[in-house]
Amino acid sequence: MISRLGLLRRKADLTDTDFAAHWRDAGPSLATRLPGLHGYLQHRVTDPGPRGAWNIDGISELQFSDADTMRAAVASDAFTAVTTTTAQFLDRFDIVVCEKHPAIPLAAGAGPMVKRMSILRRRPEVSAEEFRREWLGRHAELVRTWPNLLGYTQNLVIARHSAGVNDASHDDIPVDGVVELWFRSKEDAAAVLTTAAFARTKEHTDTIVAGVAPYFVETTQVA
Repeated sequence: MISRLGLLRRKADLTDTDFAAHWRDAGPSLATRLPGLHGYLQHRVTDPGPRGAWNIDGISELQFSDADTMRAAVASDAFTAVTTTTAQFLDRFDIVVCEKHPAIPLAAGAGPMVKRMSILRRRPEVSAEEFRREWLGRHAELVRTWPNLLGYTQNLVIARHSAGVNDASHDDIPVDGVVELWFRSKEDAAAVLTTAAFARTKEHTDTIVAGVAPYFVETTQVA
């Protein structure tokens, strides 16, 4: 599965409520017109605050079965029309194309839960190949030992795009992974941080990751 994740920052003159309304209204048009779309989700940040370069308000997610299907879809007139509309309420819109790896599949019908997403930047001395090996390997093994965890997905960045740049560099968009974690509650999520399992994971994280920007999000499945 390929996920095309948009890192969205609203225009400064829009309230969070106005941004959410504009984004919600634009969603169905994209979902119904984009060829080859497997799924479309909107992850709205519910705990906004300063996070450096990634002070964002939402993460869009377009899912495709493979990279060729994604490329055909974003080259379509339908995609151009919809992105022109969404640009009217966005101040910043960076794209990371990811391989989607469900390390702990979320069970269907798991009931009420909260979701946390994090943007990761690898350490400068760690190559993309080493990051891939360690993050999808040892790091995933360690996260699987956490208590209270309902689901865990790793989105490994394989390409980057920004406004007017089809192939942006790592310097332009220094993102190497996007994490999705599901818990029963925010209290359960906070409790994990006090465990020995988390401490062991952080020791490994610090060897490959230079920066983490975490967000609680509210996810809407548009298609």
